[in-house]
Amino acid sequence: MTAKPVPALRPRATWRDYLSLTKPKVISLLLWTTVAAMFMAARGWPDLWLLLVVSVAGYASAGSAGVFNMIIDRDIDLKMARTAQRPTTSGLISTRDAATFGAALQILSFVMLWVWATPLAAWMSLAGFVTYVGVYTGLLKRHTWHNIVLGGAAGCFPPLVGWAAVTGDLNLFAWFLFAIIFFWTPVHFWALALMIKDEYREVGIPMLPVVHGDKLTVAQIGLYAIYTVVLSVMPVFFQEVGGLYFLSALGLGGWLLVLSWRLYRHVMAGHKVERKVAVPLYLYSMLYLALLFVAGAVDRALLA
Repeated sequence: MTAKPVPALRPRATWRDYLSLTKPKVISLLLWTTVAAMFMAARGWPDLWLLLVVSVAGYASAGSAGVFNMIIDRDIDLKMARTAQRPTTSGLISTRDAATFGAALQILSFVMLWVWATPLAAWMSLAGFVTYVGVYTGLLKRHTWHNIVLGGAAGCFPPLVGWAAVTGDLNLFAWFLFAIIFFWTPVHFWALALMIKDEYREVGIPMLPVVHGDKLTVAQIGLYAIYTVVLSVMPVFFQEVGGLYFLSALGLGGWLLVLSWRLYRHVMAGHKVERKVAVPLYLYSMLYLALLFVAGAVDRALLA
């Protein structure tokens, strides 16, 4: 009598798999802007306990958004090489378990911010979650090339969370931080979208380079880069920051414009988008935002 084959044991998810659901690499820059905004609001070191609370809660909220994004986009992720091995697409973590994990993170974040920071910080964090999951992932991503422009507002809420946690309110400078990230996002993301537009095309996601081509995309990148640089220096004229920030914003913004111009000139000359042209802008855009926020934090501490 032939023995029946023993079915292979299904691998069990580890804490590393659940951690990957939160998109740690994406969260790092969001958390950076949150913490930097706390330093700006405090004009120096914020309370260390508050800093810890906001950091943990901020990670939990952004991580929760990442979890639900993976759940909603599971069908798309299955078809894209760079996302096909995510725990939600591979079946390592079920949709139910992922949703439970994501909901727990969001509840934890809201309660921590409400109890140990400020209610306004909790609501701003929740607003960022709803914008990313509901507006960007649920409504815009699959239906319009404006998905990044409008849905990108989700990434603008972290500095509002940090600022509100320290002060309990949101002044004009806090909203400038929101606006800078809002106009920076298309520059950053469309540089990436240009490189992987074929993947977006295959799964039917109407990113700008897929819908309107490379030339319009690089023109839009240049336009939003100009908006970003102009907005970055405007707080100086409201006396929210001083000379150190102003010089930093000009220097950092100047190089952002140079890289955007190089990409624009390359594409307008009729060349295909090459990684050697698009990658520098994509990578520098992250460094730009991180250093700009550091400059703001240092400058306001010196002005205190």
